[in-house]
Amino acid sequence: MRLFTIIFLLTFSPLLNATEWRGTGDLGVVVERADGSLQVIETTGNTILGRIEGLGDLSHASAVFSRDERFAYLFGRDGGLTKVDILQRKVAARVVQSGNSIGGAISQDGRLVAVSNYEPGGVRIFDAVSLEMVADIPATYGDGKQSKVVGLVDAPGNRFVFSLWDAGEIWMVDMSDQAKPVVRKFMDIGLQPYDALITPDGRYYIAGLYGEDGLALLDLWNPDKGPRRILADYGKGEQKLPVYKMPHLEGWAIAGKRLFIPAVGQHQVLVVDTDSWQEVGRLDVHGQPVFVMARPDGRQVWVNFAFPNNDTLQIIDTQSLELITTLKPGKGVLHMEFEPRGEEVWVSVRDIDRLQVYDTDTFSRRADWPVLKPSGIFLTSRAHQIGL
Repeated sequence: MRLFTIIFLLTFSPLLNATEWRGTGDLGVVVERADGSLQVIETTGNTILGRIEGLGDLSHASAVFSRDERFAYLFGRDGGLTKVDILQRKVAARVVQSGNSIGGAISQDGRLVAVSNYEPGGVRIFDAVSLEMVADIPATYGDGKQSKVVGLVDAPGNRFVFSLWDAGEIWMVDMSDQAKPVVRKFMDIGLQPYDALITPDGRYYIAGLYGEDGLALLDLWNPDKGPRRILADYGKGEQKLPVYKMPHLEGWAIAGKRLFIPAVGQHQVLVVDTDSWQEVGRLDVHGQPVFVMARPDGRQVWVNFAFPNNDTLQIIDTQSLELITTLKPGKGVLHMEFEPRGEEVWVSVRDIDRLQVYDTDTFSRRADWPVLKPSGIFLTSRAHQIGL
């Protein structure tokens, strides 16, 4: 019995001593962009549990989660890929894999983590346990040029899909056999794809185009049909305003059979029918939308805005297409994250160093915490969603 006790203590005491015994389903992380750190949060009591430091340049950082929700994989602007243990609140592993990375994704089976790079371009894929590199896929096009990679998402079948900013292409990588990645390229999708999303069912990959009006849509169930252009004329005849911040298309909202997307260079949200992929409406809003995000039940869409209108949130009713209310959290509203069932939403307000929580029914503020220059908010529920 004494031997068993010794073995138990040696095996489990590091975890028990590091933090209280708890599950991971209500946890999340908040990026402190100027300080290279994370705040670990929990959504049951809306509290901050602790801080993780020394994570490099997090000025445009994003995160994905392991299947068990214990580890966050953080993608930094310095090319760093960091595996963070959010229970023990420490760095589990870290590699600097490029000069400048812009985001990443985790595979369907949770075994692989892919990173999209600006410098030197391309996508690198790593073992999720060890962070050893499994595949290096340069984004080479034309006469040997390297393209920046954007819009990287996971897709069913252990695939990754991404867009090439410079080349105007969509690439799909099948990692079913890790030793033999299969790359499929779709050419001439349009000028300067700047970001992309995959629909929640994993079927459609949609890339936004900065160099021209419209979007490129690829049906992943029928890839032989190739990409097609949708909404090609949504800005026709209109003078675009200066773009102070590019919209983030991960936040595009699908509510029922409607897609709500930011119009680049316009103070509008476009409404698209997902059966026909035709525009069925557009909504005038407070400024240039950055994130357009649906509450999990699809009943509301929340919108934040680029500078100089970045002190505002607007909430739209997805049934009537009318503005419900306008909130003023403070200057520098950068990101929103809904709790899994949608009763509350977390909001980062960079310029006043605050992290806020709002009730999505009454719109009252439920919590307000001091956080240093907060930006991205990522909850562990993302571990079980395609494309997040």
